[in-house]
Amino acid sequence: MKKPILLAVLSAACISANTYAEQTVTPPQANDFVTLFEKLGGPQPGHRKAHARGLCATGSFTPATSEAFEGAALISSGERPVVMRFSLGGGNPQADERTAGARGMGMKIEMPDGSWHNFTGNNFPVLAGNTPEVFFGFLSSLLPDENGQRNPAKTAAYIGAHPSVQANVAWSQSVEATASYANTKFFGLHTFYYQAGESEQTKFRWQLVPNLGEKSLNAEQAAAKPKAFLEDTLAEQLQQGEVSFTLQAEIGETADSDIDPSVQWSEQRSKVALGTVRLSAVGGEVCHQINFDPLMLSTGFSPSDDPFLQMRSSAYAISFGKRLSGQ
Repeated sequence: MKKPILLAVLSAACISANTYAEQTVTPPQANDFVTLFEKLGGPQPGHRKAHARGLCATGSFTPATSEAFEGAALISSGERPVVMRFSLGGGNPQADERTAGARGMGMKIEMPDGSWHNFTGNNFPVLAGNTPEVFFGFLSSLLPDENGQRNPAKTAAYIGAHPSVQANVAWSQSVEATASYANTKFFGLHTFYYQAGESEQTKFRWQLVPNLGEKSLNAEQAAAKPKAFLEDTLAEQLQQGEVSFTLQAEIGETADSDIDPSVQWSEQRSKVALGTVRLSAVGGEVCHQINFDPLMLSTGFSPSDDPFLQMRSSAYAISFGKRLSGQ
């Protein structure tokens, strides 16, 4: 969505929410989300249904000492191998990288016993909706009609009637194009817990912070780039020096919701470094065989009751099966 939709949203705010009638419908299932993404992105056999355009990177994770996560194999097993995938939002594998918008990141850290700990996040700090139903409705409002045209007024009405969508929409109107994945901050969005034995649970949301600093491109700078530049840029940065990120946990308090990813926790929440992710190579096809399931966690970690987590896990599995079978 671009500026015309934002203006329509402001107009919609002056209209009673009753103008958008809530309908009782069957809650969307994981396969409904996969089908919806296929409609939004068009048929793209053999590709991810969301975040279709991306690139792989490999490297290592060096843990940091942390009392809050004491005993976790994730930070007590020494340096571990890492596979990452950076991506653009949407289902088009040929998407223009100069376009501002959503960017994604999937990361798998290999544990000593051969298992994995996954981290799946985005460059936006809040999700467009406080429940899967609201998120599904928002995405559905973006579907084109039989003539291939989207209806901004329909989307604006939905946004006006669903406040939990509005923070993400505001972000999308202000974000600039990504200068490099190495200069992009990623948010885990969802809440997780860590508990060692009978000790008290640690409630947290993770973030991946670029150690080279955050950087974006304005419209003029982006237009001067080739349509595909992010892989070359990341490779050049790697040749010039270290490309790394700090993996950190934002520690939640009792009042912080663990089921609503449409709301950010206070910036005042303490942040604990879990370790440093260093890239060593960019490119390759290793990510094609990986499903970055957000519920694949190492010992001691558990997901919250956030319904998005279970939905994402199931949808990823369905998409993964379709991709490997050429659908």
